[in-house]
Amino acid sequence: MARLKSVGSRLGTMSPRLGAAPRNEAERSRQRDATHPSRGWYKLARWERIRQKFLKRYKWECQKTGVLLIGKRHAPNSPILDHIIPHRGDPGLFWDEDNLQLVSKAYHDSTKQSMERRGLV
Repeated sequence: MARLKSVGSRLGTMSPRLGAAPRNEAERSRQRDATHPSRGWYKLARWERIRQKFLKRYKWECQKTGVLLIGKRHAPNSPILDHIIPHRGDPGLFWDEDNLQLVSKAYHDSTKQSMERRGLV
């Protein structure tokens, strides 16, 4: 029995390998920003200029579904400037305007993400 106590005490001192789970969306976003530096590119003025250019070019319309993109930030009909081929931190793919499409959040979060998970993109 004493032997099990000593093992138990050593387990208690081990640090978690996965880290603490984020408590809310803001904390989750901060953790992702820290582990994926390319996420900072979305906050640059250069990205916002490209985004506005696409919104004007496609008249606020989803290139895949034809939905009018007038929703606020998290609404299903809000605009997302999506990378056709995921950039995975590659600046060449990230900034390539031929690799971008204007889609609705609903399309991006369902159809496009499903395609990426299945390796179809």
